[in-house]
Amino acid sequence: MRTANLLKRAVVRMVAATLAVMLALAAPAHALVEIDINKGTVEPLPVAIADFVSADGIGADIAGVVAADLKRSGLFAPIDKAAFIDRDPGPDSQPNFENWRIINAQALVVGRISAEGGRLKAEYRLWDTFAGEQMDGQQFFTDKKNWRRIAHIIADAIYERLTRAEGCFGTRSGFASGAGPKQKRVKRLTIMDQDGANLRTLTKGGDLVLTPRFSPSRQEITYMSFDGGEPRVYLLQLETGQRELVGNFPGMTFSPRFSPDGQKVIMSLQQDGNANIYTMDLRTRQTTRLTASAAIDTSPSYSPDGSQIVFESDRGGRQQLYVMGAGGGEARRISFGEGSYSTPVWSPRGDLIAFTKQSGGQFSIGVMRTDGSGERILTTGFHNEGPTWAPNGRVLMFFRDRQGGGGPKLYSIDLTGHNEQAIPTPSFASDPAWSPTLQ
Repeated sequence: MRTANLLKRAVVRMVAATLAVMLALAAPAHALVEIDINKGTVEPLPVAIADFVSADGIGADIAGVVAADLKRSGLFAPIDKAAFIDRDPGPDSQPNFENWRIINAQALVVGRISAEGGRLKAEYRLWDTFAGEQMDGQQFFTDKKNWRRIAHIIADAIYERLTRAEGCFGTRSGFASGAGPKQKRVKRLTIMDQDGANLRTLTKGGDLVLTPRFSPSRQEITYMSFDGGEPRVYLLQLETGQRELVGNFPGMTFSPRFSPDGQKVIMSLQQDGNANIYTMDLRTRQTTRLTASAAIDTSPSYSPDGSQIVFESDRGGRQQLYVMGAGGGEARRISFGEGSYSTPVWSPRGDLIAFTKQSGGQFSIGVMRTDGSGERILTTGFHNEGPTWAPNGRVLMFFRDRQGGGGPKLYSIDLTGHNEQAIPTPSFASDPAWSPTLQ
């Protein structure tokens, strides 16, 4: 049975947003705790995450993953369990809120893991300790082997309830992992959960692999490989490992991205000395040319509604960003700052475009509105490149080479420009791609 189908059935979300708010307190009314993620700097919210009640150690494991997810977001500060006054709080009774207020836990997470019908049942509750109210409560069922998925889903639910924004813990990252000296580095297609777990290498390394892209609608990934010295584009089914050749593209200058519906890919091909933008229908393999300039048009990316395309072009003398309709036609320039712009990627929310900017000998990762206004640089360094959006449009991942520093590594940064973090990988890593939220 395919993994995709397993996952669809394995994680059955039993939303019980009002899972029996037990006994009402006679405490004065308070506004329920929330985090304003639109501020430039947010003081992390102290939250107590108790080990989930279970017959074995899996409850503590799941609570640990939830705590790690929330801490990594930069918005939460999980409290050390050694400070807990109530050592074994469970989901069946109302907490002693005063014991949690004393340690400044503004939110409390409790839960239980049990077996039911041959499956794992996970339930949790989120409490506002100062208001004395339950904020959320849900149940999930899955196969035991998917326990980490359940932990990520719970972390996403807590994140969403406390920030009013979608989480991105239940996602994967795809990237090109590398080993060996720079001039002879072997690059393999690799994927992992967003926290670095479940690392899988999908190609053997005989051929150079670049720029993986996840399908928005299926469990598959597209990537470019210099198989036999020529660029070829492949589709790889993640649940089966089956690989399909999309085509040989001797003039490819930038590997393809999927359309929002997953039915097409868009890419840049060099023919007759010029690089232009093309789309390919994945069902018919028919290609359509969208630009016809004497310049280098490359790095195309669709808007989330599929109506527009952003790309980079040197038609004005230097690499700048342009936007045009999805069917081609007149393009309008949207970047006008100092330096050159490249690798544009449209935000999943549709409001921003991320880019790489080279200026003054430095490489920056930044964002701008879709009309080019409101440009903001999020991070600058010796060589930063290749931004990719989390599916919630709140976080960017990119890769960085440090001057004299050996090889590229992955980093993430919040949309506000804060909480920059290195993403641990077992080897060099570049060309990151963030998957849609797993269902």
